Amino acid sequence: MVDVQHWLAALPPAAIYLIVAGVIGVESMGVPLPGEIVLVSSALLAATTGAVDPLWLASFAAFGAIVGDSVGYAIGRRGGRPLLDRLGRRFPKHLGPAHLAQAERTFARYGVWAVFFGRFVALLRILAGPLAGMLHVPYRRFLVANAAGGLVWAFGTTYLIYTLGRVAEHWLKDFSWIALAVAVLVGLGGTWWLRSRTRNPEPSDETDPADSPAADSPAADSPAADAAAPMAADPPAADPPAADPVGADAQR
Repeated sequence: MVDVQHWLAALPPAAIYLIVAGVIGVESMGVPLPGEIVLVSSALLAATTGAVDPLWLASFAAFGAIVGDSVGYAIGRRGGRPLLDRLGRRFPKHLGPAHLAQAERTFARYGVWAVFFGRFVALLRILAGPLAGMLHVPYRRFLVANAAGGLVWAFGTTYLIYTLGRVAEHWLKDFSWIALAVAVLVGLGGTWWLRSRTRNPEPSDETDPADSPAADSPAADSPAADAAAPMAADPPAADPPAADPVGADAQR
């Protein structure tokens, strides 16, 4: 997308409008082209450089979408299923049998609403016109859904990307100053915290056994403690074993 934007930036505004309308129109006829990428890139170009008017850009995009879908409708109505099968063989990654079957199921379930909402889905954006023609959807109903979807998609996408681009550009301009201010505040805060920790060290919770109160207690050096030490060291004498009465009678 960036390469597309740089390429479009070298063109005059009129050429950009025509390219957007042409790419979107051909995509709507059933040919897989990057119509949405071209529109988004042009909207970003309008937001960042101002060389493109978003109103004209959205108008040309809507025109290409509506006309391209109408041409695709006529092609599908005349060529029918063989034409879509031929396109599937030509572009198997985008319009293969699985893609075609999925688009047909969507049309069978939602009817003409698939034309309106299909403008916002990549696969249906390519196949909406040809499929509606192949299925013989009444053209008036198709045109209403086609025009409504093309207008909402073109103007909605253009102004959404344009607004986001303007906001992002304004934010990025001030980002360098904001980042510098945050870096300075973080540096000052970290310096103050380190200095406060250095000046006021926290007391240690470990206690030296030699400095404990029990070691310095006067009771440890008292005479009573010295006297009690040998008593605790010498165990009491054991009682002599009792005489055996049976052995005494035998000696007699």
